[in-house]
Amino acid sequence: MSPELAGALQLLALIAALALAYRPLGDYMARVYSSTKQLRVEKWIYKAVGANPSVEMRWPAYLRGVLAFSAVSVLFLYLLQRVQGSLPGSLGFSSIDPDQAFNTAASFVSNTNWQSYYGEQAMGHVVQTGGLAVQNFVSAAVGMAVAVALVRGFARSRTGELGNFWADLVRGTVRILLPLSVVGAIVLVAAGAIQNFAGIHEVGQFMGGTQEWNGGAVASQEAIKEIGTNGGGYFNANSAHPFENPNAFTNLFEIFLILLIPFALTRTFGKMVGSVKQGYAILATMATIWVGFVLLMWATEFAGHGPALEAAGGAMEGKETRFGIGASSIFAVSTTLTSTGAVDSFHSSFTGLGGGITLLGMMLGEIAPGGVGSGLYGMLIMAIIAVFIAGLMVGRTPEYLGKKIGTREIKLAACYILITPALVLCFTAAAMALDTPANSMTNSGAHGFSEILYAYTSGANNNGSAFAGLNADTQWFNTTIGLAMLLGRFIPMVFVLALAGSLAEQKPVPETAGTLRTDKPLYTGLLVGTIMIITGLTYFPALALGPLAEGLAS
Repeated sequence: MSPELAGALQLLALIAALALAYRPLGDYMARVYSSTKQLRVEKWIYKAVGANPSVEMRWPAYLRGVLAFSAVSVLFLYLLQRVQGSLPGSLGFSSIDPDQAFNTAASFVSNTNWQSYYGEQAMGHVVQTGGLAVQNFVSAAVGMAVAVALVRGFARSRTGELGNFWADLVRGTVRILLPLSVVGAIVLVAAGAIQNFAGIHEVGQFMGGTQEWNGGAVASQEAIKEIGTNGGGYFNANSAHPFENPNAFTNLFEIFLILLIPFALTRTFGKMVGSVKQGYAILATMATIWVGFVLLMWATEFAGHGPALEAAGGAMEGKETRFGIGASSIFAVSTTLTSTGAVDSFHSSFTGLGGGITLLGMMLGEIAPGGVGSGLYGMLIMAIIAVFIAGLMVGRTPEYLGKKIGTREIKLAACYILITPALVLCFTAAAMALDTPANSMTNSGAHGFSEILYAYTSGANNNGSAFAGLNADTQWFNTTIGLAMLLGRFIPMVFVLALAGSLAEQKPVPETAGTLRTDKPLYTGLLVGTIMIITGLTYFPALALGPLAEGLAS
C-alpha cells in the first residue's frame, strides 16, 4: 500500500468515526448545559466552594467567576511546583525555578500546555497528577463554559443572564470530560500506553551510557490532554513517545479525541439556539478548512524532492516510522487547528511550506474546529464579522440568529480578533530586536525567524506546540510567553462574555425576505473566505519573512 493511500484511508476512517459520534455527543452536551438537575457529587463540590448553582449571572459576574477561578488555579499550580522538592512522589526532582514555574502555571491554566522543560526530567507524580492533570480538566471546562455562555446570548432575549459559571464548570468537568477521559484512558492502556506510578528505572544502554525512564499515570493524562485540547505531554517527545502513543491505532485514536468535542459542540450550539441547520453551517465551515489544510499539508510533505528525501522515502525527517507522512500530517494539522499542541512529529522538520501550514492553522485563531469551547466561540465571532461584511455589501443592518449586529457588537468582535495578532507580532518583534532572545535560536535566517514566530503564535493562541530548535527555557521566554498565554486566553474572554451579554439583552428580530440565510452553503463560503482574508491580511508579512521565504528558497 502506498503512503498516500494509507493516509487517505486513515482520513476517511477518522471522518467516519467523528460522524458517528457527532450527533449523540452533541445532543448529550446540549442536555448537560440545559439541565437543572444536580448530581450528588456536584452538590458536594458546590458546597465545598460556596457556590449557588441556581443563581443566574450577568456577564460581569460570569467573567469574575472565570477570572477568579483561573487566578487561584495559577497561584496553586505555581506554589505546587515551587515546593515539589519537599513533596512525596517527587522522584528526587528539585523544585521548579520561579520563572519556569510561572510559565508552566500560566500554560496549563490557560489551556495552552506549552512546556519549556523535559517532563520526565522535571516533574514528579504529585505535580503531574495533582497539578497538571487537574488543570487539563478544569481549563478545558472553563473554555466550554464561556462558549456555552455565548450560545445562551444568542438563544435568550430581553435578559442579560447567561447562566451560572460554577454550574457550567462543574457539569462540563464531571459529566463530559471525566467520563470521556476514563473511556479514552482504558482504550489507550489496552493498546499499549503505560499507566503506573513507577519510579525511575534503567531501560538499557544508549550511546555508551545508560538510559533511564520514569513511569507515571500516562494513559489517563494522555486521554484528557487530547479530549480537552490541552497538549502537554508526560514526556518531552510528547505524542511521539511510545509510552504515550504506542502504535498507528493509538495515533489515529488520539487525533479522534482531539477533534471529538470541538466538532460535536457545533451540534450542541444548533440544539441550544433551536436550529440544528445553524450548527451544520458552522460544522461545514470548520470541516472545509480542516480537510483543506490536510490536503495542503499532504501536498507539501509528499512532494519532497532531492536525493536525500527520495532515498528516505519522502520527508521523513522528524517523523515516526510507526506513523508515516500521512498520519503525521493529519496529526500536525489537527493539533494546530485546535488548541491542543500535542505532536507526534516535529514541526520544525517539516518542509518550509509545511511548517507554514502549521503556523497558519494557529493564526486562524484555532477555530477549525478549534479548542474545546474556544473554537466554537472564536468561530461565532468570525460568523458575526462575516454577517457584518455581507450587510455592508447589500446596505442593510446585519443580523445573525435573530439578533442585530450593531455598533457595540461589531466593536467587541473586532477587539476579539485584534488582540491575539497584536500579542504575537509585538512579542515576536521585541524578541527579534533584542540580542538575548536571539541567542536561543538554533537556526538563523528564515527558519530561525519561524522558530520565534511559532513560539509566540503558539503561546498567544493557547496552542502549546513548539517548532523545536528554540531554547525557550530562559527568563525572557518563560516570562514573555507566559504573559502571552494569559493575555491571549483571558482578554478575548472578556470580549466574548460582553458580547454574549449584549446579545442576550436584545429582543429577537423577525426573519424577513431580506434576511441573510446563515444556514446555506453560500454563507459557509462567505465565512471561509472571511476567515482566510482576515488572517492573510494580518499575518502575511510575518509569514513571508519566515516559512514562505524558506519554502520558496528550497
